[in-house]
Amino acid sequence: MAGDPSGRKIGTYEVEDELGQGGMGVVLLARQPTLERRVVLKTLRRDLADDPTSEERFTREAQAAAGVHHPNVVVVYDCFGFRGERFIAQEHVDGKDAASALTQVERFDPRIVALIALELARGLEEIHAHGIVHRDLKPANILLGRAGEAKIADFGIALDVGGANLTQTGHSVGTPQYMSPEQLLGARVDYRSDLFSFGVVLYEMLTGQRPFPEATAEGRALVERIEAGRFVPVRSLAPKTPRALARVIHRCLAAKPKKRFATTAALRRTLERLLGSPSASDCREEIATWLWDRKVFKSRKGQTARPTRVAPSRRGAWRRRALAAAAAGLVLAALGLALERGELPALPAFAASLRPPP
Repeated sequence: MAGDPSGRKIGTYEVEDELGQGGMGVVLLARQPTLERRVVLKTLRRDLADDPTSEERFTREAQAAAGVHHPNVVVVYDCFGFRGERFIAQEHVDGKDAASALTQVERFDPRIVALIALELARGLEEIHAHGIVHRDLKPANILLGRAGEAKIADFGIALDVGGANLTQTGHSVGTPQYMSPEQLLGARVDYRSDLFSFGVVLYEMLTGQRPFPEATAEGRALVERIEAGRFVPVRSLAPKTPRALARVIHRCLAAKPKKRFATTAALRRTLERLLGSPSASDCREEIATWLWDRKVFKSRKGQTARPTRVAPSRRGAWRRRALAAAAAGLVLAALGLALERGELPALPAFAASLRPPP
């Protein structure tokens, strides 16, 4: 879109600014006067407009996202044509994407990563419940709002597992640094591919680097490295990361899909246990406080309000829960090993042994 777009009218929307340019088109900030709200308009690049596959993928993004209604997923309002161009109107999240935030802070506090992970897992669970695989989870597609919101955006290459696939088998689509090995090889993927990408994002937020940084490697070479599990453990780069959180990330990064979490709900429940099942508002409060403290966000002219500080006692409770989760994991692993070896007594006797003496 040539020139300054501000002041331009696109249908019922009034353009205020250009936010940037993505892989498929221009992203604009606009105002919808009829509802007195800001929206984001995405338009398909002119050089892609005549490509039927690109146009179909663009429309599919709107259709896929429009069917998902969740606080942790960006809302799509409309998909329309205007003077020969295609547009998507979607929710405006007042904040920054996680990639920009990472550039500022270099790495996130482990508790904040866990809170963001829980919010994203809640949104991802809803996406998967609609039979959709996102296929492009990365920091640039995670939006962090000034009020602490964490939302998944950009369904441009999403796959409806019940419908037709726009990508032919043997051809991968996505961002290689965050793609699962099966996606890199162009194989058919399911929700577990998103869990791998989810693990890469959390790893990067904690450590400031990706587990498999060979972005320029050929697909097969990168897959071989992933399959060999050759990445630096999270705690070697971020020692303050609780073991329970590190295990979550390592499990997501498993090369074989069947070794990742069995369901997205299982991932979400694991994070809830680790954090003590905080409400969405509690998550937002802590995330916002941390981001403001690190000056990721700054007050605008005439704006003085900012989130209330989180009590230190809540942070201490997180550490205790993380230690308890780690201990529980060790106990369960020991019990499993004992069962395999036949070293546990019969269940009634074992239960009786756990009762306190009279």
